[in-house]
Amino acid sequence: MTSTLERGTHKSTAVASGLVVFAAVLLLIAGILDVLRGIMAIAEDDVFVNTPNYVFEFDLTTWGWLHLIIGALAILVSIGLFKAAVWARVLGVALAGLLIIANFLSLPYYPVWSIVAIALYALVIWGLCVVRKDDFGPTGSTGGRSSAHHM
Repeated sequence: MTSTLERGTHKSTAVASGLVVFAAVLLLIAGILDVLRGIMAIAEDDVFVNTPNYVFEFDLTTWGWLHLIIGALAILVSIGLFKAAVWARVLGVALAGLLIIANFLSLPYYPVWSIVAIALYALVIWGLCVVRKDDFGPTGSTGGRSSAHHM
């Protein structure tokens, strides 16, 4: 018979792995969109708003390269999250925080997308931070407990 404690552990592990997958998918999508945003900025597309006298004003190409590189890193980290790598979880939180700052600073250039991206990255941070360390592991493991002990 499976004890109540083991059932609760398996349920929390399933929720934890679901949240990590949720965060990984969001990080992957937002990373791809940031790469595309970077390419648009490097090409100096007319989609971006021209904001005179902005304190954090950079050349549009500089913003493009910044978003392209950080977006590519977000894609790589999301792949690590799909493999349940602990380094990817830590780096995912740090990278999502960095991308929130980058999107805030580029708010005047592309306001609607910057706000949407900030919300996406905030959800990534939430999804990665609410999972306990014990519930996070390769292939949804239960921290070394085997499901074969049920009988």
